Amino acid sequence: MAPENSDADQFPILNRLTILLVDDDEDTLDLLQFIFEQCQAKVVSARSVQAALQIIEQTNVSIMISDIGMPDEDGYFLVRQVQRLQTERDRYFPTIALTAFAKEEDQQAALTAGFQQYLAKPVNPYDLIEVVVKLTNSP
Repeated sequence: MAPENSDADQFPILNRLTILLVDDDEDTLDLLQFIFEQCQAKVVSARSVQAALQIIEQTNVSIMISDIGMPDEDGYFLVRQVQRLQTERDRYFPTIALTAFAKEEDQQAALTAGFQQYLAKPVNPYDLIEVVVKLTNSP
């Protein structure tokens, strides 16, 4: 006998969104992808800044959720490149820093670098989805 309501029933439907996830940790990407697939969003993921920039060039991204601490280039570099591309192409999408760097100065650095929102890992999936809905004005 199946339960009447599963946790997935509590998630909003985000099927009009394409969410870009950027993190060098495969487990984190898998978890986030699972969460957003429960919301029926289209999810694309990248394990590096260069891969993320390539996806942005080829995909109409609705929102980007990125780690900050990654090898080679970090999330700060990525968000600055995203802002440059957005200006060049006159195509805007919000960005969220999702990171283990949880000090107040880390939050301020992320917001100063250009992220619209900052969340510390581990993040509650409902809180993350709430922020995505708020930033994309999804129902």
